[in-house]
Amino acid sequence: MTRDELWFRAMALGAAAGCHQRPDRSFFFGEYQFPVCARCTGVFLGQSAAAAALLCGKRVPAWAAAALLLTMGADWFVQYTGLRESTNPRRLVTGILGGAGIVFLWFCAIRAISKAVSR
Repeated sequence: MTRDELWFRAMALGAAAGCHQRPDRSFFFGEYQFPVCARCTGVFLGQSAAAAALLCGKRVPAWAAAALLLTMGADWFVQYTGLRESTNPRRLVTGILGGAGIVFLWFCAIRAISKAVSR
């Protein structure tokens, strides 16, 4: 498989994941655009890091997980309302925080439901 074929497949996966893939909001490796935008790249990294942390026994309280997720939401809201344009590095960082936050929130919710059902 050539590099171009691999890139086209990666781009198709990124689109299937729901990313808008805008070039101005994406990182590039040489001439190849990342298959997902900077924020989605961060979300995937954050989700992976949170899953690894959970597997290692690390826990985050629901309020902290919500704060992580709200950080990404705040960056999106500020950009959406036109108050300030976000940058790709900021999208990456807030995406990492938001991705981790959503995984930790899901874990908190599943634990709470599990406790409630087992009573």
